[in-house]
Amino acid sequence: MAQFIPRAAFPSQLSLPRSYFLGHHASGLARMKTMLSSIDLIIECRDYRVPLTSRNPLFEQSLAGRERLVIYTKRDLGSLGRPSDRRREDIIRRWHLPNTTLFTDHKSKRDIKTVLAFAKAHSIALDSLLGSRILVVGMPNVGKSSLLNALRMAGVKRAKAANTGAQPGVTRKIASGVKIVDRDDEKGVEGVYLVDTPGVFIPFVPDSEAMMKLALVGSVKDTIIAPVTLCDYLLYWMNRNVEGGEGLYGEYCAPTNDVVELLESVCKKTGRLGKGGVPDLDAAALWVVQRWRQGHLGTFLLDEVLEDGLVRKMDEEVVVSLSQARKQKKQEQVARAKSRHAPADV
Repeated sequence: MAQFIPRAAFPSQLSLPRSYFLGHHASGLARMKTMLSSIDLIIECRDYRVPLTSRNPLFEQSLAGRERLVIYTKRDLGSLGRPSDRRREDIIRRWHLPNTTLFTDHKSKRDIKTVLAFAKAHSIALDSLLGSRILVVGMPNVGKSSLLNALRMAGVKRAKAANTGAQPGVTRKIASGVKIVDRDDEKGVEGVYLVDTPGVFIPFVPDSEAMMKLALVGSVKDTIIAPVTLCDYLLYWMNRNVEGGEGLYGEYCAPTNDVVELLESVCKKTGRLGKGGVPDLDAAALWVVQRWRQGHLGTFLLDEVLEDGLVRKMDEEVVVSLSQARKQKKQEQVARAKSRHAPADV
């Protein structure tokens, strides 16, 4: 049998959307800016599976001036606690120095206790008579509300205060502060309150692969990018970048670079067939993507973590920003030229 050779590159996706920046994202960010004077700490949540791609430079630009804690959520979907996973987390911690970096699975009581301990220590250091207010921010569907609910349950033993869901956009408005740590006179804690916010997307995604990564982890609605395209990119990534990746879908078909072959096999095994027994490829593709999101098709990252990874990402953002500025300036020049040559009103 010939040795399986993964695709060297993914086909260019020129027609792919490059943004999901919605009205409530913009209004939410504007509201966050006005709240900064009453905020003592910012918790920025990022998805563990895309540690670079889930970075939003808008938070750096708009919410500067407050101490920041970076939390990588959904750790259980990208890490098995292997030595290689721990080495990768050490690199990520160094990216954010001198800020503290934590990694959480919101179902892990130990992880949540670590976040609570940080919040308590920060509040004690503030020595405020009014307690501590923490603003939690991040990309859509990154796990902010799930983190808040887990902290509330562990900290004050109360039911969830924020709605959660599998699709982005569940939280659309900034909520009032939710208590996660009760008053403790002995330790000098006046109470810690967490303020949940709507997820804010990037105004412009630099390349189509980044957009597909964000769609795969659920930062955009599943209707924005065709499920077969997303599944094809997941197949490409597993084959090319994950050791033994072709074995992750081995119960459905042999190693392949053809997403249709994979999806037809999935349809036959799961009964996703239309009239006349025709395979429903879209339904099968969405099912495969959802299985991966739930951790049933491998535990791996979609970003490569290198020592200089964050610096390279920030340099890329600067280039994209300059390119967008030049594009906007050109559009303005064209608009002015058109207005000069437009016929005068009679």
